[in-house]
Amino acid sequence: MNKIAKLASVSTLALMLAAPVFAQGGLVSNRTLDDRIDDIQDDVTEEIERGDDASRFGDNRFAQGWSGSVSLGLSATSGNTDTGDLSFGGRFRYGAGVWNHTLGFAGEIAEDNSVRNKEEIFAVYEANRYFNDSFYVFGLGSVRYDGFASNELDAFLGFGPGYRIINTEQMTWRVQAGPGVRYIRDQNHNSETELAAIASSRFFYKFSDAAFLSNDTDVLYSDVDTLVTNDLGVTFKMSDALATRVGYRTEYNSDPQPGFKSTDNTLGVSLVYGF
Repeated sequence: MNKIAKLASVSTLALMLAAPVFAQGGLVSNRTLDDRIDDIQDDVTEEIERGDDASRFGDNRFAQGWSGSVSLGLSATSGNTDTGDLSFGGRFRYGAGVWNHTLGFAGEIAEDNSVRNKEEIFAVYEANRYFNDSFYVFGLGSVRYDGFASNELDAFLGFGPGYRIINTEQMTWRVQAGPGVRYIRDQNHNSETELAAIASSRFFYKFSDAAFLSNDTDVLYSDVDTLVTNDLGVTFKMSDALATRVGYRTEYNSDPQPGFKSTDNTLGVSLVYGF
């Protein structure tokens, strides 16, 4: 796929909607247009690859030693509109025998005319110890800061067993669950620390070599609220040049702060075509 030029079918519409962000010279600058198309293609490709998780099969053990990647993005405009956007992310993996360690982080800070409109940082560390191809134990620590969400700071630390219920070439399904401790601070700086529990499910079904379905579910429970996230997607790889994914993501908060809705639903259709 790297040797072909990828073209997102949504590019035309997205470019029309994004037209105000171009400088006046953007109308005659191929470089400006190319940069915008690259951004769209990266977003579409990431959406399609979301369901294609290499760890769904086998005993899920990483290669021995370190591996990983980091990224950093910075953009700014001045003139008729003053904007600034800083984004960063990284993923590190370390395999040591039957132990796997994963550390991931991401963040984005944005301003529009000197007014902060996005401020989010998220980090997760997970360690897994495998006893055989089906059974493992995990330890998980996560923290999320969002200056514009119902809960400004949400952190969790937990552990528990995991089990791969189905592990065939066509279908895989694994679940994990366990107790933990959750710390929450809302926008009014009211905070609570309480016992919590997490349960996760990862399901994958391959219709053929060119089409598969994935459904990832996470439930985080505590006295303050219950957070449920479900990501359902169907991916079609019709050829080396054409791939598409239809996804439906639901995020539910049982007890949001006043002024916030309990459910967010996102329907996404992504298409990549190259020639």
